[in-house]
Amino acid sequence: MKTIYYYQSFCGLEKMMTHSKDLDNIILSAVHFGEDKGVKYIHLNNYDPDDIKFKSVWEELNKLYYDGVTITLMIGGAGGAYENLFKDFDNYYKLLKETIKKHNIITGVDLDIEEEVDINNVKRLINKLVSDFGEDFIITMAPVSSSLMTDGSSMGGFSYKDLYDSDEGNHIDWFNVQCYGSFNYDTYSQIIENGYPSSKIVFGMLSGDDNFNDVLNEIKKVINKYPKMLGVDVWEYINAPPNPNDPSEWAKKIRDLTEEINFAKRKSMGIWAP
Repeated sequence: MKTIYYYQSFCGLEKMMTHSKDLDNIILSAVHFGEDKGVKYIHLNNYDPDDIKFKSVWEELNKLYYDGVTITLMIGGAGGAYENLFKDFDNYYKLLKETIKKHNIITGVDLDIEEEVDINNVKRLINKLVSDFGEDFIITMAPVSSSLMTDGSSMGGFSYKDLYDSDEGNHIDWFNVQCYGSFNYDTYSQIIENGYPSSKIVFGMLSGDDNFNDVLNEIKKVINKYPKMLGVDVWEYINAPPNPNDPSEWAKKIRDLTEEINFAKRKSMGIWAP
């Protein structure tokens, strides 16, 4: 089961490096596009991705990448991005492509669309990413839970079911579902009952959203019902529970829970070997 952090508040990843085996994916957040005095730009949290202020961020991500952690790049979120991107796609996409190629530890993107867009533009972006970076390039999306629990409109103004059922949907590796305020078995179950396979659904929690023991219990219930559940993510690393002094402990706790459940299943089957 995947363990995934969103990483936007760059607090340092030293503690994570001591047990990187517990981590699968860091989603570097967040990229936006804009124009200043006629010059188009791509920004990582309001600064050029190669600004000197990010030197240690890239160095730490590089170390984790070579320890086997997947590094992907979040586009959008609450700050927008897609209106500008699709308004002048060729020029803004070029900046995105150059950024990914320059930082070749980035092996995928997370599309967090929280502004109204045309579904055909989303398809165009997905097709362009696949064309430029290949079939192995990871493409994930970050819908709020209600967008997958029903087949209606989303924050992006389009139906995720329509996108998922299209040819471009075949290129979506998984959904990092924002179950913020609704991180429970019922939410996850309704998504699966609505036609999404558990192998495509990552259970997304908001740090500080619930009592962490309750969080673990909900994850356990989901795994017991849906053993192919893909994983869990948390927004965001800096204050991931349960230890306010060590956010890397979250990944270890999630990994330990998975191993505990797997051991219990082996024991029930009479299989004692680890």
